[in-house]
Amino acid sequence: MRVYIVRHGNAVDAEQNPTRPLSERGRRDVQRMASFLGRAQVRVVRVVHSGKTRAAQTALLLAEVLGPGKLVEEMSLGLNPGDEPEPAAKAIQGWTGDSMLVGHLPHLGRLVAYMTAGDDEKQIVDFATGAVACLERGDNGNGWRLRWMMEPKLLGS
Repeated sequence: MRVYIVRHGNAVDAEQNPTRPLSERGRRDVQRMASFLGRAQVRVVRVVHSGKTRAAQTALLLAEVLGPGKLVEEMSLGLNPGDEPEPAAKAIQGWTGDSMLVGHLPHLGRLVAYMTAGDDEKQIVDFATGAVACLERGDNGNGWRLRWMMEPKLLGS
């Protein structure tokens, strides 16, 4: 099983809009990432997000390509910027089928470190906005490893 950990796309400043929806650049970056992942045959059975506007919009754009017809759901506990990584990691452990999770920093970096190294204080990855990290469960069903990571700037403009 694989889980795709995604940082939301670039958002407008809070002064411009307190709900912080995706900016035009953020929307464009996420659409390009969705297209790239679709061409790479990434398919998911679920897409979950934090509930914040920018994460929900990112999740919907990705789900249109990677999980058409699948429900995009809000995970009410464990995906906000300051949340501890353990609740989300425990939820993921119970999932079956490739899935996608859309959230925020610093939580996502801590989640990847917790899942791969068992220590949420380690610096394993650095998430740019719109970046995706692919984690894969070990052959014995336990433990996770980082398979790859992609960020929008690597896809060109």
